Amino acid sequence: MKGNNSTLPVKIASVVGARPNFIKLAPVHGEISSFAEHIVIHTGQHYDFELSEIFFKEFRLPEPDFNLGVGSGRPSYQSGEMIKRLGEIFLKICPDLVVVYGDTNSTFAGALSANLMGIKVAHVESGLRSFDRRMPEETNRILTDHISDYLFAPTCTAVKNLEREHVHGKVAHSGDLSVELVKRAVGFAAKSSVLADIGLEPKSYLLFTMHRAENTASRESLVSVIRAFRQLSEIKIVFPIHPRTLRMLKETNLLRGLRKCKNVKIIQPIGYIDFIRLAKDATKMITDSGGVQKEAYLLSVPCITIRRNTEWVETVQAGWNILTDTV
Repeated sequence: MKGNNSTLPVKIASVVGARPNFIKLAPVHGEISSFAEHIVIHTGQHYDFELSEIFFKEFRLPEPDFNLGVGSGRPSYQSGEMIKRLGEIFLKICPDLVVVYGDTNSTFAGALSANLMGIKVAHVESGLRSFDRRMPEETNRILTDHISDYLFAPTCTAVKNLEREHVHGKVAHSGDLSVELVKRAVGFAAKSSVLADIGLEPKSYLLFTMHRAENTASRESLVSVIRAFRQLSEIKIVFPIHPRTLRMLKETNLLRGLRKCKNVKIIQPIGYIDFIRLAKDATKMITDSGGVQKEAYLLSVPCITIRRNTEWVETVQAGWNILTDTV
C-alpha cells in the first residue's frame, strides 16, 4: 500500500487485474486524479512482468495502492478470492465509487463486491456483446452491466444493447478510450526497437495472438492453428505467446510441433508500446482478442479474428475484420 491525498472530497477506487484493464486505466487515471482521490487496486489476476508491471511503467501509472496477489487458478476460485479480498479493502477505504474496466474476472469481481457493500459502480466499456455464452468474458460483461450504476458505452451498438436489456444504471455514450490511447502509443512506438531486436523488416510478417479459453482449452483448435502455420510456411509469423496458451500447448504435447514451424517466431509477451509497433508494421493481424481487433482497425491493418463472433461488430462492418473459427 502507498499513501494517497486524503484531503480530496471524493474517493474513487479503480479495480484492475489484467492487461486489458491496465490499458483502459491509463487514460482515465489522470482525469480522475484531477478531482478525486484515486485509489488503484490490483487483484493480481495477471502477475507476470510482461502482463502486469510493464504496463504501469509504460503508462507512467503509480504503483497500485493495494495488490491482492490473487494469482492464477480456476475462474470460480479466482473470482471468489477477489470478491472476498476486495470486500475487506472497500471496508477499510470506504470509496464513494468503484470503477471497473472491460470484461475480465477482475471486472466482475470488483463490480459484485462493491455492489454487495452498497457502493456505486461505474463500468467503463459497457454494453459490448458477442452473443456467445461460451466465452467467460461475455458472462462477465452481462453481469457487470446489470449491477452497475453508471455505464460508459464505447459505441452506438453498445448503447442499443444496454437499452434492449433494460439495465437499471445510467448509460452514457462515452466513445472508445482506445482511440486516444492508440494515437498516443503510435508516437512512442516510433522509438521502439522491437523490430530490430527480433530481426524483422516492416511489412514482412503477420502478427498472431491467441489466448481465449474457448481456443486454448481445445486441443482441436490448437492442432488447427499449427496446421495453418505449416500451410503458411512461406510467410513469417510473429507470435507473442500468452502464458495460458504456452501452458496448454505443453499440457497437450503440441509445443514441439509448434516449434517445428520454422516460419513462426515465438516471443515472450511484450509491452503495449512494442506491441503497437509490431501491429502497425504487420501486413495483417490474426487474433482472438477483442482489444487487438480494435487496435488493428485503428492502425488500418487488416485483421482476421479466429472466433465465430465479435463484440466489436463495427470492425467487421467497416471491412477491416474477417471472422473465422479455428476448426
